[in-house]
Amino acid sequence: MISEFKNFISRGNVVDLAVGVIIGAAFTAVVKSFTENLISPLLGVFLGKVDFSKIVLTIGSAQFKVGTFINDIINFLIIAFVVFLMIKAINKFVKKQEKTVAPSKEEEYLKDIRDLLEKQSE
Repeated sequence: MISEFKNFISRGNVVDLAVGVIIGAAFTAVVKSFTENLISPLLGVFLGKVDFSKIVLTIGSAQFKVGTFINDIINFLIIAFVVFLMIKAINKFVKKQEKTVAPSKEEEYLKDIRDLLEKQSE
């Protein structure tokens, strides 16, 4: 059982996943700091120096931290936008790589055969 666990944990996919989670957590901390320290004050300038983190809705003894929720939504949107840009860049890179690959001889022969068959059918 220990050797199976060792084989599982040493596979590339598990290590890649762990690295992704660690980088994701670090990136989330950076985005949270960006939102709290730059975006919120900037929006506060336009909205009359509103500090989102201090917006609280109190009903009875319950407090709803609306401002914190707004900050979290902003964090999510920033992260989602950056992930979108990364995926778009990766797709562009992959398409560029696909275009630069020369067709194999088999593909060229198949294209020639296709073209000949099309000429015969006309």
